[in-house]
Amino acid sequence: MAAAAAPLPTLPLLLLLLTFLSAASASPHISAVISQSGLDFVKDLLVSRAAEAIVPLEVPDIERSVSIPVIGTVDMVASGIVLHGVAVDDSTVAVGDDGIVVAASLSSVNLTMGWSYSYSAWVVTISDSGNASIQVDGMDVGISMGMKNQNGSLKLFVTECGCNMKSLDISLNGGASWFYQGFVDGFSNHIRSSVENAITKKIMEGASKLDSFLGSLPKKIDVDSIAAMNVTFVSDPLFKSSSVEFDIDGLFIPSDKTAVSRHMHFRGVKYVPPLGSSSKMLWISLDEDVFNSVSALYFKKYPNDDMLLNISATSPPSVRINVGRIDAAVDLDVTVNVLDFDEIVPVACISVSVTVSGAAVVSGNNLAGRVELDYFSFTLKWSKVGKLHTFIVQSVMQILLKKLFVPYVNSYLKRGFPLPIIKGFSISDAYILTSQSRIIVSSDVAFIGGSSLRP
Repeated sequence: MAAAAAPLPTLPLLLLLLTFLSAASASPHISAVISQSGLDFVKDLLVSRAAEAIVPLEVPDIERSVSIPVIGTVDMVASGIVLHGVAVDDSTVAVGDDGIVVAASLSSVNLTMGWSYSYSAWVVTISDSGNASIQVDGMDVGISMGMKNQNGSLKLFVTECGCNMKSLDISLNGGASWFYQGFVDGFSNHIRSSVENAITKKIMEGASKLDSFLGSLPKKIDVDSIAAMNVTFVSDPLFKSSSVEFDIDGLFIPSDKTAVSRHMHFRGVKYVPPLGSSSKMLWISLDEDVFNSVSALYFKKYPNDDMLLNISATSPPSVRINVGRIDAAVDLDVTVNVLDFDEIVPVACISVSVTVSGAAVVSGNNLAGRVELDYFSFTLKWSKVGKLHTFIVQSVMQILLKKLFVPYVNSYLKRGFPLPIIKGFSISDAYILTSQSRIIVSSDVAFIGGSSLRP
């Protein structure tokens, strides 16, 4: 039997209060919003990993025939061009109407290569070779990406990608003076464009890997052998001026069932202004249907199982989330048994309505909580031993609920259920806010490793 969820204190992404003032009747049950600080965190992670993955970068050989005064036509080759290291000087991320733009300025871009030339002088072929180093005076790279919902998963696509190399300085080791200037004049632009194309191709490969990673995200998160959370996306991501919103189904399903995406249509959604600090990276908003779905699921799985000394639920617990508090109500049947010559005989049944309230907490990446007994009422459903004394029944029921039923419920709530956080990330410094019918979790996010995310 499931008990009510409670409010909690605490990605990876916000303390921006995310309360729907008006929404369509079919709406997502979990909304996750990555704020500007969260986008900066993700950008820094991806840019640093891309800078590591981009080197060493091999650039295709370049062959050219250059006309040199007096000498004539000289066949020149730049080979073994390798980019050995880059340093990220600065990077930015911005959100547009249709996607995200990430830009980075690179400094200390170092390349090495080999060079060779040959030309014919009368009947003799003259040739030479050596190596060279290239120092690039700054480089700008950028990529524009969009995302859409594809059958409940995220599909990432690139709308624009480019690299712009600033001035470069080629230092040749060996070679005649006439060759140096001819080589620089003949190869500078070709080396520049070849390196720019190679870096752009590498970035596109990284974007393709990121798309594969997003597409492989699980569509459900198992809680136990009974319940799983449906974390399929129900609409395209919503790009705003400084945040990105992802809308998730969020309801619980039997763990042996496949999560199915249900596309949802929306009217215009309005939000209240942000309250408190908006510097948190991630905001996760869960409506009370999430909690009611898990209580209904456990009730359907165990509708008649006796619990806590023959206490059984007669209907799924009902959860209500209000400003500053979470309440839950459940109807129970308490059967009184007696031992008659080693045989357990039911002699009376009491119908009990219980109201509890509680608070939610974040434990790891789970939303957990605890409840306390607020109020209960009871009526005698049937009796084989005549009328029961109300005062005695009330005293016994109070002890039973406080000492057995509530601790039993809290043992389940302590474990909680997983928030939709990607594996390899953890939420930290979380804060919980309850509003009308929703719980909002705002938090920062840390990368703890173990994720298959690779740029």
